[in-house]
Amino acid sequence: MEKDSSKTGKNLVEAQISHFLQSREWAQFQKAAGRRIFEVSAQNGPIFAIEHRLPVVGGYFYVSRGLKTAACDKKQATGKMQELIDLARKNKAGWIRIEPKDEEELKSAKSAANYKIVKAPHDMQPRENFIIDIAKTEQELLADMKSKTRYNIRLAKKQGVEIVTSGRRQGQGENYVEEFLKLTKQMALRQGIKTHLEEYYRKMVESLPKEMLKIYAAKYGGKIIAANLVLFYENVATYLHGASGNEHRNVMAPHILHWQAILDAKERGCRFYDFGGVKISNKEQAAIGKSNSWEGITRFKLGFSQKTKPVVFPGSYDIVINQWRYWLYRTLQYIKALILNFKQRF
Repeated sequence: MEKDSSKTGKNLVEAQISHFLQSREWAQFQKAAGRRIFEVSAQNGPIFAIEHRLPVVGGYFYVSRGLKTAACDKKQATGKMQELIDLARKNKAGWIRIEPKDEEELKSAKSAANYKIVKAPHDMQPRENFIIDIAKTEQELLADMKSKTRYNIRLAKKQGVEIVTSGRRQGQGENYVEEFLKLTKQMALRQGIKTHLEEYYRKMVESLPKEMLKIYAAKYGGKIIAANLVLFYENVATYLHGASGNEHRNVMAPHILHWQAILDAKERGCRFYDFGGVKISNKEQAAIGKSNSWEGITRFKLGFSQKTKPVVFPGSYDIVINQWRYWLYRTLQYIKALILNFKQRF
C-alpha cells in the first residue's frame, strides 16, 4: 500500500521540533562568530534569539526554526511571546524575525503577539527542505534513488574516490578546514555565488563539538577534490555546506560524499538525513520571468530519494516592534531589489 506523502511530510516536520538552529551549541557558535545571543526560557526548552545589525535601521532579533509556542497553552504562549518582545524592545530591536516550523506555530504566534506580524521580504532559511527517511536498509535506500544517482555513486567508487572524515584519525580536522576553504573559493568563482567569510566557517568548526560537526572530504589522486560539512543533532543529520574544486569533476565525488554521510548517520542512530534547501515550487520566479537558479542543486538532491517530497515551511515572518524603522528597512530593501533587477537586465 502506498504511503500518504502529506502525512509523511508532516511527520518529518515533527521530527525537526528540536532543530539544531535552536540548540545551545548553535547559539554558542553564533556568539563566537560575533553576534549577541538572547535567551527566553520555555516549557519545552529555551528560545534563542540572535541579534542582527543593519546599517541605517539598526538591529533586529532573529529566532530561527521554531518558537516552541504551539505546544503551550494560550496563556503560556502569550507570556513567552511577551517576554521575547520585551527583551527585543529593551535592546532596541526594530522587529523580531521568526521562522515557525509549521502553520500551527505561525497561528499560535499571531494569536500570542500584541504586535503586527507580516511576511518578511525574504526568507532566512530555505522554505523547502529535502529530508529523507534513512530508517531503511542500504538496499532500500539505493532502490529509492534515481538510477543516475546510483550509477554515479558506483562510478565514484570504481574511480577510486576515497572518503575521509574529520575526527576519525588524530590531527586531520584542521587540514580539512583549509582544504574546504580552498574549495569554497574555487566554487564561488566558478559559479558566481557568495559564500560566508572564512572566519565564519572557522568559528563553526572551532565552536561546535567535534562529535556534532564533521567534515567529509573526497580524496582522489592524493588530493581533496570536494568536501561537505555535516551536522548531527538528535535524530537528524544535516548537510550544512558543500564545496567542490575545478578538477576531476567527472568522478562524481559529491554523490559518494552524501552517501557516506547517510551511512554514518544510520550507524549513529539518526532517523533522517536533511539535504537542506531545494526549490520545487517556483511560481514567484516564473511570474517575473526569472529562471530557477536552484534547478541543478534541486535535481541533484532529489536524485537520492525520487518519491520523497520536500518539507515546506511557512517561511520568515516579522513581528513589527518599531513601525518607523521597520518600514524604512522595507523601503530600502525595495530600492535595493530594483537596483539589482536593473543591473541584471542591463
